[in-house]
This record gives sequence, structure tokens and C-alpha cells, in this order.
Amino acid sequence: MAKVRIYKIAEQLGMPTREVMEILKGLGADVKNHMSGIDEELIDLLREERDFQKQKKEEKRKKREKTITLQTLPVLKEMARLLDISVGELVIELSDKHIIFDSSTPLPPLVVERLILERDWEVEWKDGLREETLKALHAKKETRPPIVTILGHVDHGKTTLLDVIRKTRVANSEVGGITQKIGAYQIEINGRKITFIDTPGHEAFTTMRARGAQVTDIAVLMVAADDGVMPQTSEAIQHARAAAVPIIVAINKMDKPGVNPDRVKQQLADQGLIPEEWGGDVICVNISALQGKGISELLDMILLQADLLELQAAPRGFAIGTIIESRLDRGKGPVATVLVQEGILRVGDFFVSGSSWGKVRAMTDDRGKGIREAPPSSPVELAGFSELPLAGTRIVVVEDEKMARLIGEQRMQGVREKMLGGAIQRASLEELLAPEKGEARVLNIVLKADLQGSAEALEKALGPLAREGVSINLVSRGVGNINEADILLASASSGIVVGFNVKALTEVLRIAKQEGVDVRLYRIIYDVVDDIDRAIQGLVTPEMVEEVTGKAEVRAIFRMSRIGTVAGSYVVDGKIERNALVRVIRQGEIICRDEKISSLKRFKDDVRDVALGYECGIGLEHFADFKEGDMLEVYRIREKK
Repeated sequence: MAKVRIYKIAEQLGMPTREVMEILKGLGADVKNHMSGIDEELIDLLREERDFQKQKKEEKRKKREKTITLQTLPVLKEMARLLDISVGELVIELSDKHIIFDSSTPLPPLVVERLILERDWEVEWKDGLREETLKALHAKKETRPPIVTILGHVDHGKTTLLDVIRKTRVANSEVGGITQKIGAYQIEINGRKITFIDTPGHEAFTTMRARGAQVTDIAVLMVAADDGVMPQTSEAIQHARAAAVPIIVAINKMDKPGVNPDRVKQQLADQGLIPEEWGGDVICVNISALQGKGISELLDMILLQADLLELQAAPRGFAIGTIIESRLDRGKGPVATVLVQEGILRVGDFFVSGSSWGKVRAMTDDRGKGIREAPPSSPVELAGFSELPLAGTRIVVVEDEKMARLIGEQRMQGVREKMLGGAIQRASLEELLAPEKGEARVLNIVLKADLQGSAEALEKALGPLAREGVSINLVSRGVGNINEADILLASASSGIVVGFNVKALTEVLRIAKQEGVDVRLYRIIYDVVDDIDRAIQGLVTPEMVEEVTGKAEVRAIFRMSRIGTVAGSYVVDGKIERNALVRVIRQGEIICRDEKISSLKRFKDDVRDVALGYECGIGLEHFADFKEGDMLEVYRIREKK
């Protein structure tokens, strides 16, 4: 066999002579004996090793490129440079996540990680920077006042209760004694503040009640002792549950003769609200809003519940809040009731709210008094919007006018594109049943039927459809045509509306389209069951079983530089398939399991499988300690039929 000198091989492979000699040593070759020349078989091995080393270097280079190492927290400009985007693009990306920022303050670790991981890159923190920063951020938070929403049926005394608490006569000034708009008020008791949101009880204002339930910490459910649980009471319970907030029940009008609070508690228990004295976890307080009795006890219970919730907020920094309600004022232009949730809102701050932006020109508190700043949990009326903001949207303070304008105009462009592009995409049943990886799947259903019996039959039929990993939650069950309240409840709970032998008016369907709620109408009960069942079956995590496909006995062991250790084996049962899983059994004991086959060869050829009675070479991804006589049990994991 012809031989070629080492330096000639180095030239041929495009490698330094020293590197060729190092590879030879690594392969276990006697370099001295090969100084005069190298045979063709060794040349092939050198070529394979060179390519392998190049591949490893390339993988390391790519990993370095995709790994960002941080020794300090980056500010906005530095983060944009790391991500290779403009500061403006980063500002818009962060604003879409409702993240507070400014050019001089370092971005929080979780924000930095999210920005990097979303690009499929990796982040490496130095010297415990991440943990120390997170501890410092948590330490900066302070206890904030609770935000309490008053919910309940019309004329059950919600505004009268607030009237007594605030020692004002709001109820007398309202048309017909019914609240006509959302009001947000803050009171102080024993040196502690409580923020109240008064939502309308009338059915026509369900939209505002839904918004109130979405921003609250605690819901106070007003139930008149003489009326008991009414339709809007049940609706209020559903909204509070959709917002996942604790409920305190105030049983009002206890001053009336002959009232029985136990009857109300029984009705509440039928709705799933079990009073504490009956072994449940719902606080019930007997009050008379008209006479001011029981109010102190109710406020004490609210503060106790707030202590259990351990409500906290950042008391400094740029503010973030929620628009409770907005209106056009003849003198001030667009104004909005804002509930501050983080940071401090100040006069002169620039802000963004949806596609609207502006500067805080003036702020007034719940009594109409002008104020300069508002800490967390403060309700204020704010003027200075470029256009009327939508209720329920976030308001985020930004660094300057340039940034506010940039974000506002970008969002407005997005709104225009959606309008030109047609209807907003609905959240389908399949999308609702496909949350983030690792999270449980829950299908929330608002059910409406033509008859009570039909609704009960459907509830019983849908219950058994739940599977392991997918649950069905009946948010609401009612009788009659689908209305706006049903759409809003489904929107608040990220669910769908199922209608059986009922209608949905064009206006209701328009609202459903705006809210992105999937409305499904049926006339046959089996269609309802089949439709939901098909969707759930397609998303249930299948049961997996193990199937042994073959066995091979190790009869020789080969060590190859590029591939690693290979077990020369003889197939004694079934067949061996590439990419299958392997258990290594030695003298009856499993010494390695769940190893994947990395290489399968017949002589020098790669093959897909090797049948019974044939010899083959088997390499495993992370196991190389083979011994002659080992048994390789090959198996696959498949879905159980």
C-alpha cells in the first residue's frame, strides 16, 4: 500500500503538520513509525477527524453567538445593541408587554431573559447578579391599599353603602337612585386606606361591571336580606369568579322586620358560596347601609382579607394603571378615571394607553380636589389624552414625549391595519384548549339554553367529557337568548359561549366579534356533545406504552475516533431500529436505560434496521461502557390505541 509523508497530508487536508501529529496521537497511532509515511486508511481517519473537529468548532462558535453573558443589567440602549435592533423597535416591543422603562434605569432580569429567550438565544448571568437583583426588586415593594369592588343586584344598597362609608350623599344625586357610571373612591379607616370601585347593578351596565371585576383585589357582594339572590347577584358572582378574586358577602337591609339572613346564606350556598359559619370560606357580614350598622365590621373584614392577600406594589418609579372609565368633557377634552397599580403617577408625566398617548395635564381625586401625584391603588380622574382611551386598557408612563408619540403612533398604525384587514380573529375552541406548554387545559363555557331542563341536561352531558389534563368549567348556566352579559363573561374568563335552541342578535354577535369570543349555536344536543368531545380528544395527552422491538447480544467492542465506542452485536430477537431506545442488561441487571441509538451499521454502511440473525454495530448517545455478553433490549414508546 502506498504511503504519503505527513507534511504532504497536512497540505492536502489544509492543516498544520503539528495538528496532524496531534490527531494521530489522539487516535492512538505511533507517530514515530508514521514519520516516513501514512497509509490510505489512516488518511481517511485523519480526514474524518478533521471534519469532526471543524463541526465541533462551528457548534461552539454558534453557541457563543447565541449566548449573551451579562455582568451588569443592561439599560435600554445596551439591550437594543445586544439584540441588534434599534432603540425604537425595542421600546415598541416592551410597550406591547406593558413594561415600564426609561433610558437610564437598568431593565429587570426577568424582562432581559424574556427578550433573549424569545429569540431562541441563551443568557448567562455572572456572580449571582440575577438572584441579587430579584431580591432587591422584591424588597423595594411595599404594602398597598386593597382595591374593592361593590357588586350586586340593582337597588340592593351598593351606593348607599359607599355613601355611608364616605359620609356623602351620592345616592340622592343619582337618577332614579341607580348608579349611572363607575365611580372609584378611597377612604381611610384606622390609618389604613381602602379603594372602592362602585359598579352599576342594572343589567344595562354589565360592561362596566365586568371592567370593575377585572381590576379588583376583593369583591364585596351586596345581597338584600328581603330579596335574596337575584339574577344580577348570580351574574356578579360569575364575574367575581372569572376575575379570580375572594368574595365577601354583605347581607344588607337587616333593619327591615322579618328578614332571615339564613335564607340568603342558603341561596348563596346553592351558588357555591359556603359561609364560614357553615364550614366554608366565604365571609358574611350582616349590615344595614341605611342605618350605618355593621359597617365597621365589614371594613375590618376587608382589611383582614387584604392582610391575607399580602398586596404589594412598587411605591416609586414610572406608574402603570388601568382605565376604569373614559368620557369627553366639554372643557377638558378626553378624560378618564384611572386606577394606579404600580409606581407614582404625577402631573407632567407622559403616558401611553392603547393607541392614545399624552401628558398628564391635570389630576383630581374622588372628591374633585386637584392633586399633583397619585401612589398605588389611588383612583384619579386624568386629563391630557390625545384621544379618548378605551375603558379596561392599561396606561403606562414613559420617559418623554418622543417615546410616548412613537408608541402611540405605532399602535394606531396597528389598529388601522386591523381595520383594513377585516374582522379581528376570534379565539376558537381549539385555541382556548391549547395554552402555553406545561399548563393545564381548561375549557370555560357560558351555557345558554331555551329551557331550564335543557340547560341541566347539557350540563350533565358535558361533565363526563373531561379528560386527564383537560377540564371543563361551566362558568355560567342560564335560560334565554345570548346577551351582551354572556359575551363579556366569556371574554373575562377566556371562554366560549354555547347556545342551545337560542338566538344571538346581530348586535350581540358584533360585540362577540370585538371581544374575540367564540359563539357556537346548536339545535341538537348530540351535536353539542360531539363537537366539544372532538375538540377535547384531539388535545388530551395520549397514554404512552412501551413496545420491545428487538434484542441484541454484544459480542465484540470497537473504539472509533469519530463515532466513539461501538458494540459489535448479534440480533437474537425481533429487529434493531435506528433512533430507537435501548436498555443495557448485564447479568440480569439493567445498568443503563432510555439511551438512544446514535449509530447503526452493517460493516461500514449506515442502515435503518437490522433483522434477526444478522450482525451489526450499535453506538449509543451517552453510554460507551459495553462488555461482551451484555444484552441490548431495544424498544419504542408509542401511543396506546
